[in-house]
Amino acid sequence: MSRGKFIGAILIVIVMISLLLVSCGGNNSTSSYDTNRTAGSHSEKEMKEREEKEPIEIVQEISIAAIGDMLIHNSVYNDAYNGDGYDFTPMLKRVKPFLSEATISIANQETMIGGVELGLSSYPTFNSPTEVGDALKWAGVNVVSLANNHTLDRGEEAIQRAIKHWETIDMMYTGSYKNPEDREDMRLFETEEGISVAFLSYTYGTNGIPVPIGKDYLVNLIDQELMAEDIKRAKDKADVVVLSLHFGNEYERMPNQAQKDLVQFVADEGVDVVLGHHPHVLQPIEWVSGENGNRTLVIYSLGNFLSGQDEFYRQIGGLFKFHVKKSIINGETEVKVHSPEFLPTYVKYTNWRDFEVIPMYQLTDEELPNAKEHYDEIKKHMSIWLQDLKFIEE
Repeated sequence: MSRGKFIGAILIVIVMISLLLVSCGGNNSTSSYDTNRTAGSHSEKEMKEREEKEPIEIVQEISIAAIGDMLIHNSVYNDAYNGDGYDFTPMLKRVKPFLSEATISIANQETMIGGVELGLSSYPTFNSPTEVGDALKWAGVNVVSLANNHTLDRGEEAIQRAIKHWETIDMMYTGSYKNPEDREDMRLFETEEGISVAFLSYTYGTNGIPVPIGKDYLVNLIDQELMAEDIKRAKDKADVVVLSLHFGNEYERMPNQAQKDLVQFVADEGVDVVLGHHPHVLQPIEWVSGENGNRTLVIYSLGNFLSGQDEFYRQIGGLFKFHVKKSIINGETEVKVHSPEFLPTYVKYTNWRDFEVIPMYQLTDEELPNAKEHYDEIKKHMSIWLQDLKFIEE
């Protein structure tokens, strides 16, 4: 082959290879590159939106029940005497299921269980057998409020004896303490559900009996500065703050302005629930708005739960129940008090014997004439400011 023909053949091969490369790689040229294309925008691949993860939510719930005055008159403990000692459990048998069903139950123990050797109850001073505490424990009560106008009736010795017994039966007490260190120990109830509840208790006074000098720990008196400090400490430690107030006028069925003002004060301080006692008759339930937009659940008076008083409205008390929900969503905690309920109760006895606390919805006309009419009137009274209040009837 001549030199010229050889060179021509090479040129033909080069041209053919160049044409082949152009036909295979033309789409890679910068002139045809689609700048709007993304890694996921291939036309042959279906696009799917990324699903958002469900928030991690943990919800726990408890219930709290509260009863009013355990005011143990002579007639009551005489009826409880069985020859060897005192047994108050038959008096509470019909309400035990409601007390024991709640996660926490609190009672206002108005008479000090200082022991029979100190002398028993005769107005205006009271003292009760320690078996009252045993009966409350048996019925399902976990906490007792001890700050009331009868706390100092039998002096410091009765208080110390009472506290010793409460400790013996492992019952939390609040409002009266054995020493300064005991008072500084916040009453914090830690539930198995992981919800903590702080209990505080205060009274308007002690029937003129002076608190021993240097022993303010024996009884918490209503003092707004002191209460504000205690509430702040409680809120720092607990999910819920429940505050008992011994206040108001005896035998008045509606709260007075002083009660409303004090409730507004503690609501502004952030208390979640207020339990009132002292009037010995029922006063209504309502929600009170605090200055920070919070809501405080209030019952102004729980009435007498067990006592020897003999006028009709003084024989009526009740069990106040509410629920606490704690939600943790993506690490953020929210605690809410909700769904208040009420169980009206009646103290039945005959000739100062056979004392028994009975749910009003269970009463027959033989036990209380016109029982249903009385029950309906009490329901109307308690729900006057809370129209959707639920009444416990099972």
